[in-house]
Amino acid sequence: MTDLTLSFLPLTDAAPIIVAHAHELFHEQGIRSTLRRETSWTASRDSLSRGDAHAAHMLFSMPVAAACGLLGGNQAPLVIPWVLSRNGQGISLNDSFKGIVADDARALRPAAIECRDTGRPLVFGHTLRVGTHAMLLRYWLAAGGIDPEQDVALITVPPPQMVENMRGGRMHGFCVGEPWNARSQSAGLGYTAITSGEIWPGHPEKVCAFTADYARDNPATVISVLKALHRAGEWLEDPANHDEAAALLAQPEHLDCDPFDVRDRLGGFVDYGDGRRMHLPQSVAFSRPSSNRPRESHATWFLTQFRRWGLLFGEPDYSAVAASVMRTDLYEEVVDALGINDPAPIDGPETFFDGSVFDPESPAEYLRNLDCVHLQG
Repeated sequence: MTDLTLSFLPLTDAAPIIVAHAHELFHEQGIRSTLRRETSWTASRDSLSRGDAHAAHMLFSMPVAAACGLLGGNQAPLVIPWVLSRNGQGISLNDSFKGIVADDARALRPAAIECRDTGRPLVFGHTLRVGTHAMLLRYWLAAGGIDPEQDVALITVPPPQMVENMRGGRMHGFCVGEPWNARSQSAGLGYTAITSGEIWPGHPEKVCAFTADYARDNPATVISVLKALHRAGEWLEDPANHDEAAALLAQPEHLDCDPFDVRDRLGGFVDYGDGRRMHLPQSVAFSRPSSNRPRESHATWFLTQFRRWGLLFGEPDYSAVAASVMRTDLYEEVVDALGINDPAPIDGPETFFDGSVFDPESPAEYLRNLDCVHLQG
């Protein structure tokens, strides 16, 4: 047996790790697993770098940012052999905007400009400066004519603290993973303006990340972890298991919330809290065709956003950075071993909710065609 510690944050998309541990799927692969609940993404980063955890539930963008030196100068290189989830996040707004703003940020622009000009800008929370939530929130605001760098204030808040920060009047909205959007509604504080799967259908969200050194020195263990995560993902995709999954995730040692806040959105039903209700095809995905495959094109998009918002100085070698992070060889080994019928990799253009098309073959041109850009170097 191999002892292995896996870290996670209290989010619905940590489900594959939690299920694989609770159902002893790791044990079946020869792994004696221990779960480590973290308080923030920076804490998760530090645990992995120090060796307190061997694998981590992590934002897709974090290993990409680490490869560019954006997670700190002492950050160990990180790799992604497995995407844990796609979609499953949302942008919530304070109830004061209900009936005024739905999924289009252009309706929010008058309030944003008025508050900016009075010196009291609207405040929006995300979970990490280089995180997926920060990039999707900025994208949504910019598509509505709101410059996220000049017209509003952005702050970093750990996922479980989002609702309390809105309760205290510190924020007007936030972008975060579930169940915290649903929780803001059940607490009577906010509503969901738009889900992340509506902004970018099928976007990569969380990954199982390892340090590059650990993956190099322990490939067999990594493969075993991924096999267990695949089985957990399959279990989670079955609607018959969603009640049990919601109850498991809601336990105090995991998400510590009401199962009601997990259940509906786990199955793709979204009550936005402002009268809109629908089943979304872009719901959280744990094990759908190619959903677990790490794609270099997705890493390239995040690199363009780091450039767009002035987080990354100078133009990177997009292909080299993406290739250094995406361990598709480990993914392919799992696919082959399990006999998974995985379609050919799709690394072509991606279309966003505003009609913008990202071509991973031309990232610099993509940036030149965006309206709101804050390049450095």
